[in-house]
Amino acid sequence: MDRAAHDRIPEIALDWHRAGKGAALATVIETWGSAPRPVGSQLVVSREGEMMGSVSGGCVEGAVVEEAIAALSDGRPRVLTFGVSDDEAFAVGLACGGTIRVLVEPVGATLPEAILAELVAARAERRPVAHVVNLTDWSRRLAAPDAVFAPRFRADKSGIEGDVFIAIHNPPLRMILVGAVHIAQPLVAMARTCGYDPVIVDPREAFGSASRFPGEDISHDWPDEALAAIGLDARTAVVTLTHDPKLDDPAIRATLGSGAFYLGCLGSTRTHAKRVARLTETGFTEADIARIHAPVGLDIGAQSPAEIAVAILAEITRVLRRGE
Repeated sequence: MDRAAHDRIPEIALDWHRAGKGAALATVIETWGSAPRPVGSQLVVSREGEMMGSVSGGCVEGAVVEEAIAALSDGRPRVLTFGVSDDEAFAVGLACGGTIRVLVEPVGATLPEAILAELVAARAERRPVAHVVNLTDWSRRLAAPDAVFAPRFRADKSGIEGDVFIAIHNPPLRMILVGAVHIAQPLVAMARTCGYDPVIVDPREAFGSASRFPGEDISHDWPDEALAAIGLDARTAVVTLTHDPKLDDPAIRATLGSGAFYLGCLGSTRTHAKRVARLTETGFTEADIARIHAPVGLDIGAQSPAEIAVAILAEITRVLRRGE
């Protein structure tokens, strides 16, 4: 699924720049107190004052637009500091105010088109990348998730280290649900609300039908073939829900051979013991099998399909954010 416009700020900036409209990128680089938008939030402004995105939910956008237009005129980057009063914060749903620092970069003059184009290409290819900017000499580079930045990529955490701002650009999260069963219906809706692009995999067309999952991405391929076609990476969670080894096991084997950050399998402790025996027979190690979360979901006493979906999504969130 394509990113929504508010998640395509670098892409829009590149398009506007190449169209001759001018583009300045404004990025939240630091916050104190109850800031309206998190670090890394972006706004793009054209020479005519068009804008897309948000750095404050409306508190300081007007001033940022003015500075962005000025930056397009003089070609110089700048760091802006704004205090958000309690009244302004209350208007956008916060209990109290705070302080925001915003980096403004005119594309072409300060932010080279080539670097922005490379960033956009990485995003299109689902490659995680960091845009690293020295706030003293304005040098910049793109960086892959190495040992230094790995914790920031896992936490989706942009921020300042010394005189350097690191903007994390992770691919959108994906959740692959193997088995278009009843639990999948509330889970796919919750996953989308939490920012995942869900994909439903079920070769049984009566289960994985558009009438049961309107508007969703559904694959009727065999699970291992579907997962190979989709591609599994460190931003992907896989949940098997069918209780049928003929469907679940191919997906489990494919996921254990990938970099997916989460694999959860529905079924009782007894069912999982049988699953472990089958995987062991096919050559998977104890360390491989330990990656499986089963029975799937946090133990919160969930009973209904919706409650089970809550438990599953809660466990996925814990693994994503805490790595446990």
